[in-house]
Amino acid sequence: MKKYFFLFLGLSLVFLSCSNDDGINNGPTPNPDPTADVTSQNFMWQAMNLWYFWQADVADLADDRFTTNAEYTAFLESYPDPENFYYSICNNHRNIVGNDAAIDRFSFENEDYKELVNSLSGISQSNGLEFGLGLIGDTGDVFGYVQYILPNSDASTKDIQRGEFFTRVDGTQLTVSNYRNLLFGDNSTYTLGMATIANNTISDSAKEVVLTKIENQVEDPILIAETLDVNGTKVAYLMYNRFLSSFNEDLNTVFAQFVADGATELVLDMRYNPGGSVNTSRLLSSMIYGTNTSDVYIRQRWNAKVQAQLSDEFLTDYFASSTGSSAINSLNLSRVFVIATGDSASASELVMNGLDPYIDVIHIGETTSGKNEFSITLVDDPGNSFIYNSDREGNINSQNSWGLQPLVGRNENADGFSDYTSGLVPDIVLEEDLTNLGVLGDVNEPLLARALQEITGGSAKIDFTVKMPAKHFTSSRLHTPIKDNMYLDKPLQLN
Repeated sequence: MKKYFFLFLGLSLVFLSCSNDDGINNGPTPNPDPTADVTSQNFMWQAMNLWYFWQADVADLADDRFTTNAEYTAFLESYPDPENFYYSICNNHRNIVGNDAAIDRFSFENEDYKELVNSLSGISQSNGLEFGLGLIGDTGDVFGYVQYILPNSDASTKDIQRGEFFTRVDGTQLTVSNYRNLLFGDNSTYTLGMATIANNTISDSAKEVVLTKIENQVEDPILIAETLDVNGTKVAYLMYNRFLSSFNEDLNTVFAQFVADGATELVLDMRYNPGGSVNTSRLLSSMIYGTNTSDVYIRQRWNAKVQAQLSDEFLTDYFASSTGSSAINSLNLSRVFVIATGDSASASELVMNGLDPYIDVIHIGETTSGKNEFSITLVDDPGNSFIYNSDREGNINSQNSWGLQPLVGRNENADGFSDYTSGLVPDIVLEEDLTNLGVLGDVNEPLLARALQEITGGSAKIDFTVKMPAKHFTSSRLHTPIKDNMYLDKPLQLN
């Protein structure tokens, strides 16, 4: 008998000692003392014991870790802060051991699962300014540079644009210790102190820009979509900045226009794309390669207790012929030029890896992030195996708003390859240059220009020398609830 339930988006966790008949089954698990104040920690342990990809490798998540309920309760009580508890039961999480020693770099949580659910739909509080943050020498001071601006945002109405720099917020110099609070804190409005760069030196300027974060700001991930005529070759250019299922139809409409324009080449610009929906990555790949539904796109690998309960049909994703609402518009290409950098993660890398067995993927830019695991959104709804479902809002524990987004599996392509934890290495190395970021979508913007040169075989003398590499240690996109998450959003099918 096959059963279906949904892997949706959201958070908050709690699990009971018994399993249920309609979801993924777990063995017996301990119960905490009902008088103990460990509701959130119990939810986290129960959900992670069931779903976490590395459950078998974490001693504190072992099925036989506790011999009595009293021992289990004492363990939960030893971590009074739920956030600290969550990361302590991850597999050498970077928040605990640092990035270099980490195995799990990407699992995260949110104290309010509703905020997470909104972010997975592209809805968040934002002023529309997307930027990278870099270090000023070895001083501990920080500077920011504008990467792009969201249309219809507060920033889009202000005197600020791509390629500009800032060093101060509300008159205070940004540093490694204060940038989180100044830029990503509770302040809905702040004033940026702008700066200039000359001769590899950054200098404060008198210019200031006031920005205000807007509630429920929606990001359209399709920043630029146009067909370029380059020496008689029709080249589709798509700058795609997040994989959001709520924009699948818009994406398909873009490809319908590419087809109508007679595009025979595609430059897919994902230099700032941190990921998102696995299914949207499948649809985009089908729009690029084709709609042969017998060709394997990816296969999933979960932990042992979950893998055994999932059907082969669910575990294998094929290229698509439909978005679910309309027929896929495909360019049916034999190659694609992908602009990708260290900011390109998860679902962006999945597109590159999933297409690789079938077409030539020419990667221009830098080594990607190396996020090859996917996650699901878990909330305190044990009756649905902790998986968030918008139709079950009333079943979520009203006393526990925590949401989790743990890594629960890996995707491998049709050739069985999934080992890109160190990132996907470019065929053509080219970093962004702080002194010449260019205008996105313009044929002279360096990374796009390099792709077009490769497409046309042009011999024009173009200087791609990078004078000041755009090195940054974080970006604004990594400080949103969704971060660089890759998540499943399709019905879960059991054996």
